[in-house]
Amino acid sequence: MRKIILVLTLITTMSVMSQEAQKQVPQISISGEGKVKITPDIAVIQLGVQNNGKDAKEVKTLNDVTIDKVIKYIKKFGIPTADYQTTQMSLYKNYDYDKKKYSYQANQTICVTLKDISKYDAFMMDVMDTGINVINGVEFKSSKMETYETEARKKAILNAKKKADDYVSVLPGQKVGKAILISDNSYTNYPRPVYMAKGMMAEASADMPRETLAVGEIEIICNVSVSFVLE
Repeated sequence: MRKIILVLTLITTMSVMSQEAQKQVPQISISGEGKVKITPDIAVIQLGVQNNGKDAKEVKTLNDVTIDKVIKYIKKFGIPTADYQTTQMSLYKNYDYDKKKYSYQANQTICVTLKDISKYDAFMMDVMDTGINVINGVEFKSSKMETYETEARKKAILNAKKKADDYVSVLPGQKVGKAILISDNSYTNYPRPVYMAKGMMAEASADMPRETLAVGEIEIICNVSVSFVLE
């Protein structure tokens, strides 16, 4: 009985292997790249305030006063409510082992989306007067990212197909068929400016128009690996 089961198992295994061998088709695997460079039209600004002190209530109050000024400034600047929000708020208790005393640190961050990037300089120049003492980062984006990402993907696939055609063109009797596997490995490079302090900006020139912003370009890079059937 055991011999019969073993024979049946071997027959089944050989049958499966034979079917898999028949399913195998010649193919070529190629990488492709698509790049799109665009000029940003949106600035996302992370504004923060940080205060330290011996009393938790005191440092929290100092932060609240500054944040109140910031929000009023943002509203006065004409930025819609939907384009700014508190993204981080914390109150830490620290212990100084040398002085054997406790201290407190309060932090709060507001994220502002500036959809008119031409107003960036004016916004950043005067927002410092509110008491903001931390700029956690500025990121430039595009309002049409999805459109450009689609363009980059198409370029990557066309690039892979062109490479495959080039390789197969020297092989007699073969041509590139349909794609059977596509793997994506895309990323985007966002320009990040180094912000110049208000005093330095003012000292540069009192008469010349301020040009403190170099937005650069957003580079969308789509990398794909594609396997094509060889016909």
